[in-house]
Amino acid sequence: MLLAREFIGYLSRQLVSRLSPAAFETSDPAVAAASMAQVIEDDLSIEDKLNDEVRDMLDEYSDYMRRENVSYQEMFRKIKNQLLAQRKIMRAAGRDTGDPMKLSRDKVNDLSHKLVTALRKSREFRVRKDPNDLRLAIVREMTDLLQMEEKIDKAARAKIRTQKREITEGGEEYDLLHKRYYAEELKKLGINLNA
Repeated sequence: MLLAREFIGYLSRQLVSRLSPAAFETSDPAVAAASMAQVIEDDLSIEDKLNDEVRDMLDEYSDYMRRENVSYQEMFRKIKNQLLAQRKIMRAAGRDTGDPMKLSRDKVNDLSHKLVTALRKSREFRVRKDPNDLRLAIVREMTDLLQMEEKIDKAARAKIRTQKREITEGGEEYDLLHKRYYAEELKKLGINLNA
């Protein structure tokens, strides 16, 4: 998933605290944040499942691809793009489209629509603003939080690059260091993802 579950939880808690009671009211902020997190997680997991499906498809053709000297990454991208278009799924990653954030602006917009729909249907929330004003407020707050997360991620990656020897991205050591440095950067800002 593009965003860690812990960060999705933090994002949802922040949305609830920043937008209530001006945009909506809720009797239990923890339950409200959990329901918002579920909407975001469910939506982002769709692309993860699609990625797994594409990997399974390519595994069946690995011998052919090796014989014909076809790039795995190129085929992965082509098949994924076809499936995204066929199933009308919004691409989550912003980096593929030149967007600096992990989630594209289009995906943040799409999520804001889904969150407003969920808020209006849920008994946990009482919407106080016009639905479009609420959606725009969600987009503004999510963008702010995602930009902050991007700075934290960049700082963690920069620390890894300063190591004496090169550590390749995607490896176990890289992931462990990234997790550690990411947590250190969060701590500097006073952010606790588990709270």
